Amino acid sequence: MEKANLPFYVFNTHVEAEDAIRLLGKSGFDVQKLSLVGKGYHSEEHPVGFYTAGDRIKSWGGTGAFWGGIWGLLFAPAVFFLPGLGLVAMAGPFVAALVSGLEGAVVVGGLSALGAALSQVGVPADEIIKYETALKVDKYVLMIHGDTEEVAKARATLAGAGAWKAA
Repeated sequence: MEKANLPFYVFNTHVEAEDAIRLLGKSGFDVQKLSLVGKGYHSEEHPVGFYTAGDRIKSWGGTGAFWGGIWGLLFAPAVFFLPGLGLVAMAGPFVAALVSGLEGAVVVGGLSALGAALSQVGVPADEIIKYETALKVDKYVLMIHGDTEEVAKARATLAGAGAWKAA
């Protein structure tokens, strides 16, 4: 996973995040190179799921069609309980960074597991807090992976939509 120039977009709702992913897919961008992280759960819901080596979610409940639809598009779906955040759903190449951080019990300079994974993919320390804070208030973080040309195409596509700016 290339670390340089990794753009992040923060969306207020799952609808905004899904629209951006679908727009990128329609433009020809390989959606397997997108990572999405989000909570969006409320105490009355009871999500249940877990990551497996076969990149499949074994069970899931209480989340509606959004994550099911997104997981059909993106790579490596996973659900984790992360201290300080609670249940977090994610998909895409970023999952591997988080899994390696969890498996290796990597905690970098007091960062959470999520913060350590963000650091591993090249996010500056001052930006990590911004993304963790966005997730704590039920926003969605979209990461675009790829070479310089792919990233530029994705940025141009989302900028052309006029609705989203890199965070």
